[in-house]
Amino acid sequence: MSTQTPVLALKGVSKSFGAVQALEDVNFEVNSGEVVALVGDNGAGKSTLVKSIAGIHPVDSGEILFDGQPVKISGPTDAVSLGIATVYQDLALCDNLDVVQNLFLGQEELAHGVAGFTRQIDETAMEHRSHELLDTLAVTVTDMRAEVGTMSGGQRQQVAIARSLLGDPKVVMLDEPTAALGVRQTAQVLALIKRLREQGHGVIVISHNLADVFEVADRIFVLRLGKSAGDYDAQEVSREEVLGAITGATGNGGAGGGR
Repeated sequence: MSTQTPVLALKGVSKSFGAVQALEDVNFEVNSGEVVALVGDNGAGKSTLVKSIAGIHPVDSGEILFDGQPVKISGPTDAVSLGIATVYQDLALCDNLDVVQNLFLGQEELAHGVAGFTRQIDETAMEHRSHELLDTLAVTVTDMRAEVGTMSGGQRQQVAIARSLLGDPKVVMLDEPTAALGVRQTAQVLALIKRLREQGHGVIVISHNLADVFEVADRIFVLRLGKSAGDYDAQEVSREEVLGAITGATGNGGAGGGR
């Protein structure tokens, strides 16, 4: 069991929507340089948990700690300011814009000097930064000026993940990053997730695909009906045990890693 302070920790977090208890007394954490897979059936509370961390659905009760310090996440700006980036399943990319324009959409770099006073965008600096970022991640996109709408699903996912890293976040949350991708494209995205871990990011991956989960995850956290149903070391648990926790065929409470 690691003795390091988690980069992000939730303690006794609950969230309801009217009479629906979406999360109940959930304890969850992720360390720097760790991939935690968040799994569970539809309605288990996975999206609510991620959106609570992202500030879209602030929690009703419980505590959130970032780098060991209590924090309050009341909105998406709070999460981003802390260093939490989220890539949702719809990716929110603009198909008619190229890679550079998508990476810097809404946070364009302005030119210096006189050009800066007229708010001219520094295309050269943005393209240079884009190349640096994508080279670091070994992304398989070769043409920075190609429209995103012409790219494969795997390349689009890589662009969306790369965009989330512009602010150098400590935690990256990915919602179903391999959904609807082919074998080759899935392999590209899983390789990118591994590189995020190697670079020291804490990574939270929501996925229904247990093959992908076991390929990249260090830990597997199971939610069932809004409650924790298991927190497992991915190297010490079987797919059958995880499926049992998801469906309720096994008892509550995790195994592996002493959690």
